[in-house]
Amino acid sequence: MIKKSKWAFVIAGTMLMSSMFQSCLEDDSDSMSILYPNALVTVKSADDNSVFLQLDDKTTLAPKNMKRSPFGKKEVRALVNFCVLENNDSKYDMAVYVNWIDSILTKNTVPSQGTADAAKYGSDPVEVVKDWVTIAEDGYLTLRFYTLWGNRFTTHYVNLVTGVNPDNPYELEFRHNANGDTSGKKGEALVAFNLKDLPDTKGRTVKLKLVWESFGGRKSAEFDFCSRKNTENANLLHGDTRSFYTLVQ
Repeated sequence: MIKKSKWAFVIAGTMLMSSMFQSCLEDDSDSMSILYPNALVTVKSADDNSVFLQLDDKTTLAPKNMKRSPFGKKEVRALVNFCVLENNDSKYDMAVYVNWIDSILTKNTVPSQGTADAAKYGSDPVEVVKDWVTIAEDGYLTLRFYTLWGNRFTTHYVNLVTGVNPDNPYELEFRHNANGDTSGKKGEALVAFNLKDLPDTKGRTVKLKLVWESFGGRKSAEFDFCSRKNTENANLLHGDTRSFYTLVQ
């Protein structure tokens, strides 16, 4: 696994600065590290509308310089750069200071249409990148991927299709519709899919199989997956994430 991302992100999220930010940097020997995300989180709202961050399946973060989510009441996956604060007077596992946070494209899965999947969801090649942000956690499958883009104004569509294997409900297909834009330079993007519509694993960890059409043919990968509790009421934001060349939806 790559420990730190090497590609550039458009930081379109909220930039959060104060005197606490300076103290965070003083404790960091590499001030340039603020330019890179150091975590992938789920941004959630508590019952009192205060915001907290889910770092993984078990760890929660209290962002002390954020009273409300910058994304409203919508639950999203996001890249974040934060530092841990010494004093934690919250009900969450750690208190943190958020240097910046940026949502990524967050979508629901879609049901298979059988032989019509290619026509409905596309069959253009895409490569899933093995990386620290390509992960199944907190009820989401987050993917870093790349494909070819020639026209930066053409929208590409990606979907995660369920029900593709009647013998395995945990087999999913990542489909890409390039909207006719199938040549050009390599560009990357991120997308997260909410897995709430998969059968509940009832506390067990199962193998989640992902298949996709790559530039070299059919490929697959497996992820450890355990259903997240109380995901049925999650509100999703269909946001966007920008690559160098185009928008992805």
